[in-house]
Amino acid sequence: MSAAALARVEPLASPPDAVVRLPGSKSITNRALLCAALASGTSVLRGALFADDTRAMLGAVGALGAGVDARESEATVRIVGGRLASAPARIDAGQSGTTSRFILAAAALGSAESVVDGDPQLRARPFAPLVDALVQLGASVRALDEPGHLPLAVRGPLAGGDVAIPGHISSQFLSGLMLAGPRMEHGLTVELTSPLVSAPYVEMTRSVMAAFGATGDGLRVEPGEYHAADFAVEPDASAASYFFAAAAISDGRVTVMGLGRDSIQGDLAFVDVLERMGARVERGRDSTTVAGAGALRGIEVDMSEISDTAQTLAAVAVFADGPTRVRGIGFIRRKETDRIAATVGELRRAGIEATEEDDGFVIVPGPVKPVRFETHDDHRMAMSLALLGLRVEGIELANPGCVAKTYPGFFEDLAMLRA
Repeated sequence: MSAAALARVEPLASPPDAVVRLPGSKSITNRALLCAALASGTSVLRGALFADDTRAMLGAVGALGAGVDARESEATVRIVGGRLASAPARIDAGQSGTTSRFILAAAALGSAESVVDGDPQLRARPFAPLVDALVQLGASVRALDEPGHLPLAVRGPLAGGDVAIPGHISSQFLSGLMLAGPRMEHGLTVELTSPLVSAPYVEMTRSVMAAFGATGDGLRVEPGEYHAADFAVEPDASAASYFFAAAAISDGRVTVMGLGRDSIQGDLAFVDVLERMGARVERGRDSTTVAGAGALRGIEVDMSEISDTAQTLAAVAVFADGPTRVRGIGFIRRKETDRIAATVGELRRAGIEATEEDDGFVIVPGPVKPVRFETHDDHRMAMSLALLGLRVEGIELANPGCVAKTYPGFFEDLAMLRA
């Protein structure tokens, strides 16, 4: 195995006391890019994330007709939007669930047929509820391979109106429809046929849409136009979870700048979970600090609204004083990998007693053996398992480059905790 395909995480020599500035939120960046592409005029996104998932969205909105001027060194994107391409487009979403599900709905606004595809990993993820909804709203959608999966050919226009979709599989279906809603002739009214998972991400969608002039209430989106905006992207709260966790397990102190009490990202609630375990949390207007405070308590917690931080918590639970049970996250089995099975399997390889449940897992703390973790080509597996290396000698990660999906500089930033 080449050095590039392997990362070794060195333990911290002493508890960190660090102030960190993280890249922009992937979830906010991709929502804002699509709103800007559908808005008339020129929008500017500041603090945008540049990673595999957001580059996929940049390519997608360009294929649909937006003018794109991306300046990575300045973390800035200028988008000239408002017009959908009249010619057929082929869109490669890579591994990006947000790009594929959001752009499928946006492509259905136009009269030209577009094909949305992605990597094999993304082709394995479900799309049937979104396909059914788009057809209900007036689009034509053809499966080019397996029904309900990418690649999909889509053609509009979307008339809009009433539509029913399940909420328990992925909130991205609902967000994708909402983002396209203002450009539908009759707007959009959604009925959920099952409980919604990851609800804070839908609230994030509403907030970003409102910044570009969209209006609506609840699950209703009014017809109208998006307006160009100068938009600031918050640092990524999901990425921040790894640094907050590092403070908690090391008796250190980490402050993340740009993430304050008014953040629109639900994953910032991860600090509430750490607080329940015994860490100290300070919530400022423009920053959040977590400090370790000795022994961490094992807890039982429903993480259905902050599921992207469930693997982070699994790493923290290894160092608690009692078992931790996470529930409410059965739907993450359909992410980049089966995140429940993969998390439990890797911790077992390190000697930790871990158990799968239908909708979560149980972690019993114990000594960690040196191990080379498999990352399952999942950025969140890599970043969460790396935390064990901050406390234990001999932790290695195969395929660490998968973090480029959302956080290309993760390992460099993690190493800064030693400064």
